[in-house]
Amino acid sequence: MSTTPEAGTASPRPAAEARAPNADAAEIAKFQALAARWWDPNSEFRPLHAINPLRLGWIERLTGGLAGQRAIDVGCGGGILAEAMARQGASVTGIDLADRPLKVAELHGLESGVTVTYRKTSAEAMADEAPDAFDIVTCMEMLEHVPDPASTVAACARMVRPGGWVFVSTLNRNPKSFLFAIVGAEYVLNLLPRGTHEFAKFIRPSELVTAGRRAGLEQQAMIGLTYNPLTREYRLVDGDVSVNYLVAFRRPA
Repeated sequence: MSTTPEAGTASPRPAAEARAPNADAAEIAKFQALAARWWDPNSEFRPLHAINPLRLGWIERLTGGLAGQRAIDVGCGGGILAEAMARQGASVTGIDLADRPLKVAELHGLESGVTVTYRKTSAEAMADEAPDAFDIVTCMEMLEHVPDPASTVAACARMVRPGGWVFVSTLNRNPKSFLFAIVGAEYVLNLLPRGTHEFAKFIRPSELVTAGRRAGLEQQAMIGLTYNPLTREYRLVDGDVSVNYLVAFRRPA
């Protein structure tokens, strides 16, 4: 995992210092191609629909509730988590670099009556534009798809206000996660399209926590996400972060 310097000031960077997006064109293309099926609970996005109540509940338990909170979902895709947070009373912004999922998210919001502000922009650009602007920053199932995960973590740290929360979920990098998340999920159980993930991009918990610390965040909690292929159920499990896991950070007040 790439390293980043210690978090500095939260003031926006001058335009002359603008950076290229921290994005992989091939990764964006994967989700562009699947955009129309984002809200089909029986499509390739079925796992996201299944785990969304779990991750939403975890966020609510740790933060004390979403009502009245300013939240941003980084890598929001078609808006599954963004809409869920808005339904709980948060004022939500969703950002992504893929056009088609964002259009799907906007259309679904019109149909559902749930208000979310969607923007095509990167986490780094948004952090330059709106430092210290959010009570809650979420970045779920996204870090393993960018070239520089630590840069995204640092951007999340700049977007959140002092005392605010940053929630991240990703995949551990070890033989078990290769077997479960790639061989099992993509080739045996067909839970995900083949080629969804690249093992080399998986992130060990120690690497993620180090990136958070270097960005000025403090780890508050970590929990694993497991899947039972017999019952087809997902669960949040303390102590088992061997495959999917979530980390809650907080920016010191």
